[in-house]
Amino acid sequence: MNKRIIPIFDERPIGGFAAVPALLEAPTGFLTDALMRPLHDLRISVTDRCNFRCVYCMPKEVFDKDYTFLPHSSLLSFEEITRLATLFVGHGVEKIRLTGGEPLLRKHLERLIGMLHDIKTPDGRELDLTLTTNGTLLAQKAQSLKDAGLKRVTVSLDSLDDANFKRMNDVDVPVSQILRGLEVAHKVGLGPIKINMVVKKGVNDHEILPMARHFKNTPFVLRFIEYMDVGSSNGWRMDEVVPSSEVIARIHAEMPLEPIDANYAGETAQRWRYQDGSGAGGNEIGVISSVTQAFCHDCSRARLSTEGKIYTCLFAGEGHDLRGLLRGERSDAEISSAIAALWRRRGDRYSELRSENKSTSTTSMPQVRKVEMSYIGG
Repeated sequence: MNKRIIPIFDERPIGGFAAVPALLEAPTGFLTDALMRPLHDLRISVTDRCNFRCVYCMPKEVFDKDYTFLPHSSLLSFEEITRLATLFVGHGVEKIRLTGGEPLLRKHLERLIGMLHDIKTPDGRELDLTLTTNGTLLAQKAQSLKDAGLKRVTVSLDSLDDANFKRMNDVDVPVSQILRGLEVAHKVGLGPIKINMVVKKGVNDHEILPMARHFKNTPFVLRFIEYMDVGSSNGWRMDEVVPSSEVIARIHAEMPLEPIDANYAGETAQRWRYQDGSGAGGNEIGVISSVTQAFCHDCSRARLSTEGKIYTCLFAGEGHDLRGLLRGERSDAEISSAIAALWRRRGDRYSELRSENKSTSTTSMPQVRKVEMSYIGG
């Protein structure tokens, strides 16, 4: 029997300080990178801890009881996160998503949500403030999250079969706990609620149709995500990817679908609706095809790690430290200018290069040490 070897690196120290340019500049509310992509979305990881050990993200053989997580002093404080978020909004960010790890493990998260809710765009609009969660704590926290100003949630759910779901989360959490969280979140008005299913061949691809049947004609929007080569700990292989085109074909054969337009430029999901429905709620599904149909050309997302590094790509090999600027008593103008300089240099298009390479594994791609998803969120 061959033992799977998983290369793992501690990505957290990688990357230097974000450089403050000699000439400072005032934000204009619109910032583009080297490929003319605007800065629109900011994803903020609030913790590197998670109570799941999903095989594609935090496998137990790597993230075991001896794994050392970040000390609390290394994490950005709520005040530091809010300060950075305000500066990003000045450059055009209109949507903020809180991620992890599992973000609901961060103590007093509602206070941060309230602070972020108070930030307004330069023309006075509220931010689209959302959160991605595995749903284990959602039933207990949904009302307080809503009261604090959270608009909606995305819940990760990879299986409806209890035995398979427990194998995938590897901590014996039942499906019923997640479904209860979805019910409560909908009841308190966190919506529209999206459900993300990462599809891995031979693991849960037999549940594509059961998931589609279950969430059709419900208030929830189901999205299928291609299994991605994020980080190094999941032992990713191309032959374990189920292309989104196949997902759509399987569903369409039983429940005919038709495409619908994106909600906004740069949206990651391709949207479809059942032909016998209105297109609202559970009559809509989506697919996220970052492996087979790369969407780098209009990616507008920056990612802020738990300890304050900015990453300009989900598949980045290094981040740039903003925490050092925050704690080094740099001014808002200096930090804002450093952010602008970083984004202007951004030329990342990893998924497009992977697609052009047409590789059956990652072995023929340039070997970079990619940051783990559990560190910067999906």
